[in-house]
Amino acid sequence: MTSPDQIAAQILSTKSLSVAPTWLNNFLSSSGTAQRNIPPSALAKTAIFRLLASDIKESLSKHRSCVLPVDTYDPNVQERRLQGSIPVQVLDIEDIGTSLWSQIEAIERVERGEAIRGREIVRTIAVGEDSEATENGHANSGPAANASGSSGYGPHRLILQDAAGTVTVGVELQRIEGINLEKLAIGAKLLLCNPTVARGMVLLSPSSVTVLGGKIEAWDTPWRQGRKARLLEKTASLDGE
Repeated sequence: MTSPDQIAAQILSTKSLSVAPTWLNNFLSSSGTAQRNIPPSALAKTAIFRLLASDIKESLSKHRSCVLPVDTYDPNVQERRLQGSIPVQVLDIEDIGTSLWSQIEAIERVERGEAIRGREIVRTIAVGEDSEATENGHANSGPAANASGSSGYGPHRLILQDAAGTVTVGVELQRIEGINLEKLAIGAKLLLCNPTVARGMVLLSPSSVTVLGGKIEAWDTPWRQGRKARLLEKTASLDGE
């Protein structure tokens, strides 16, 4: 029978994730007796899939080498570099490179089944991330809003949480493949590799971030459904200042 240590070692070597023993034992127990005929590598892949859909506060180790310092968000610390690989999950993502009204209008165009082609607004059959098919069957060219109602260019501001529950802000300094409103789900997992923290914010760059993916459906669906209302609320608060 495959041992928990074998699975934990596989996950650590392939994804740099240190699994909580209780979570792993529960996973193996739920696999039943069929696990006896499943190779450790296959079980590890299934465990990783489940991990990426889990709350890391329950599934990953809280050892201090695997979590953020509790004072990560301290704005009085000018700059410091954290050591090691620290997994986090996404609680919120915001496109700070696009105006609030532009994002609201993009969401409303998606709601109406419209997209932008150059300076034209065209009707679409389906609004996708890279291209839109128009009613006459031709693909649109030029910039277009994706299904999340955003250009996706960013930069992005993320609210991140580690396995110990520490919450911090991450800011995208350089564009990172996989970080945009369309591709990155709420609950998705990122691996921070020796990241720099400045004035309470984690500075995100391609060299310091690995996008592991995943999604927590119970978090992602209400977040997306309420995004337009949150943007409208922000514009109202700004108008009131």
